[in-house]
Amino acid sequence: MEVKYLIIGAGPTGLGAGRRLAELGERSFLILEAQDHAGGLSSSRVDEAGFTWDLGGHVVFSHYDYFDRMVEEMLADEFLTHQRESWVFASGCWIPYPFQNNIRHLPRKLAWECVRGLLPNHRPDLKPSNFREWILACFGPGVAKLFMLPYNFKVWATPPELMAFQWIGERVSVVDLERVLENLVLERDDVSWGPNNTFRFPLHGGTGRIYSRLAETLAGNIQYGQACARIDAETKTAYTDAGLAVRYDKLLNTGPLDILVRGLLDNAPDSLVNASCDLAHNSVHVTGLGVDGVQPDTRCWMYFPDGDSPFYRVTNFHNYSPNNTPAPGEQRAFMCETSSSEHKPEDPGAVMDASIRGLQGGGLMLPGDEGRIASRFQIDLEYGYPVPTLGRDAALRRIQPWLEQRDIYSRGRFGGFKYEVANMDHSVMQGVEWAERMVQGKPETTYTLKEPQ
Repeated sequence: MEVKYLIIGAGPTGLGAGRRLAELGERSFLILEAQDHAGGLSSSRVDEAGFTWDLGGHVVFSHYDYFDRMVEEMLADEFLTHQRESWVFASGCWIPYPFQNNIRHLPRKLAWECVRGLLPNHRPDLKPSNFREWILACFGPGVAKLFMLPYNFKVWATPPELMAFQWIGERVSVVDLERVLENLVLERDDVSWGPNNTFRFPLHGGTGRIYSRLAETLAGNIQYGQACARIDAETKTAYTDAGLAVRYDKLLNTGPLDILVRGLLDNAPDSLVNASCDLAHNSVHVTGLGVDGVQPDTRCWMYFPDGDSPFYRVTNFHNYSPNNTPAPGEQRAFMCETSSSEHKPEDPGAVMDASIRGLQGGGLMLPGDEGRIASRFQIDLEYGYPVPTLGRDAALRRIQPWLEQRDIYSRGRFGGFKYEVANMDHSVMQGVEWAERMVQGKPETTYTLKEPQ
């Protein structure tokens, strides 16, 4: 089989690329998908009890008109719009997010510890060299101790001193001492920060509904159950574990870049393999608890920095859409996310029970709720987040040009391995912009290999 453009993976990036190629009049392309469904990490599952679960806490917000139009086309008017309401459970208190802007909810002694750490001469006065130093310099020791350091370790499952900080951008709300003090004195909540303070969610089918419908528009160009097993860059031929061989002119990989280099490429040079060892990721264990009965709770999601719960985030998934439960309005759906890595090992077999205890400790599951559990769902994602380690950018600057010299392009959440451009909108647009580069010669703007500042 021979095509002009071969795409590995029918997740947001691969589907975005296929959609744009089709719009530009290009028909000679094929998407190979290892699973029997599209969507990748943005797909959704329906468990045996009828609860719908995403593979983590996804929300639909966008930096791009193209992505907005695509979502509107895929969902028509079948979506709900939410005002974000997110909270932090720390030191036994519920604090509106962002934590650092709402420390008035802490006990006075802890609130003062946070403020004192922000005062002149209490924050380190040096240029940070890693994420830990950046946190201490920006937030001071109080906020760092109570929230930023423990929370980020729980998310990344990586010591922050092993991570860079140049990726942050709009991902973290930096602290403003005057604003913190004003909120404290005026007893005002400050919750509007961030690009996702308003978001949409499909009325039916979870986030995966967007991508299953997008895949339907490209059905003739997708082959499922075709996991790429080997790529011969010299002959420009990809082989699947099902026995398919595809000759291509240009290849877009959307699977993990480290797997591409170390597992798929024939005769990858040692320098490339060594560089790929600086690409780190965590794993995420998603546990879903479906519970009969309802309780008033308008919160969307909640962050848990402390060590008395295994998860770093819990989503009130029944609030995203009542149809995420099989009995809308009569059940709750708690979706919990727990990270793991060599730095933070977790026993997948123990995560479910630990999640129940954590939900009880945070007051989300009430006395008697354990006997009303209608569903226990768990999926263990080997690749959860691409971790922006200290060596990541240098590795990408070595690997990506080598691949592109051989007409192989790697984009997407793990294909590009850049967390800062790994939202769903970013991921779709990486595929769209790659297609435009191939067909129209337009430069890509979402995924770049700029030198760190």
